[in-house]
Amino acid sequence: MDKNKIKVILLVAGEGTRLRPYTLDRPKCMVEINGISLIDRQLAVLKSESLEDIVMIGGYKSDMLKREGMKLKINTRYHETNMLWTLFCAEEELEGDVIISYGDIVYSRDILKALLSSKADIAVTIDTKWESYWRARNEDPLDDAETLKLRDDGSISEIGQKPKTIGEIEGQYMGLMKFSSKGIKQVKDLFHAACNNNKILSKAPENAYMTDLLQALIKAGKPVQSVLIDKSWIEVDTVDDLKSDVTLKRCNDCLLYTSPSPRDS
Repeated sequence: MDKNKIKVILLVAGEGTRLRPYTLDRPKCMVEINGISLIDRQLAVLKSESLEDIVMIGGYKSDMLKREGMKLKINTRYHETNMLWTLFCAEEELEGDVIISYGDIVYSRDILKALLSSKADIAVTIDTKWESYWRARNEDPLDDAETLKLRDDGSISEIGQKPKTIGEIEGQYMGLMKFSSKGIKQVKDLFHAACNNNKILSKAPENAYMTDLLQALIKAGKPVQSVLIDKSWIEVDTVDDLKSDVTLKRCNDCLLYTSPSPRDS
C-alpha cells in the first residue's frame, strides 16, 4: 500500500456517558490524559507515519472536532445509532485503501506500522496479551471482553460475541483495522444488503457494531485477517480507565514508539 493514498476514518461520534462528568462539555475522544486529548494523541501517531488524509465522523458536540486540513462528517443520529451507522454517514469517503479507527483508543507507532504492513484485504489488529490489561481494568476480565477465535493461518473465525470462558478469547479486538479497495467493496456490499433486509446478524443496521460487520463478513466467507500485536495500547471507556495508573503507564509506553526517529526526518 502507498501510504500517501491511504485514507484514515476516525469514528468519534460518541457521547461517552460512562466518562461523565468529563464528557459533559466535550466528545469522548477529547477527554485528556496529562493534558493531551485521546484524539490528538492518535493524530500524532498517524502523522508519524505520514498519514494526512484524515476524515473524522463526529456527532456529540462535533464543532469541537474541527481541525485544519481534515474533513469532518456528522452522524446526526449519534444518540440512537452505533459504530457501523456512524461509518456509513461518510460512505462517499469509503473508496480506495482505508484505515478505520475508534476515537477512544491510543496506540503506538509500532502497532500502526504492523497494520500498514499487512497485505490482507481486511486486516484487524488483535492484542494477544490482552488478559493482563483487562484484569487491571475489570475485577472480572470477562466483563467487557469479546470472543476472538483464530484459524491456523491467522484469519479470524469468530469475533465480538459474549464469552463464557477465557478460553474463548485468543486475543482482543482494539477497534483499529485496515481495508483495501477490494475489502471496502465487500463492506459496502454487505452493508447495503443488510439495509435491504433490515438486519446484520441479529441486529438492525442502525444498532450494529463494527464487530458485527466483521463477523458478518466472516460468515459470508470473506477472509478477515488478524494483525497480532503485543505492544501497549489503551482504551478509555470509563472514569476508572481515565484515572488508572495502568492507563497512564501504557499511554507513556505508546509515546516511546511514536515520535519520528532521526532517520525519518
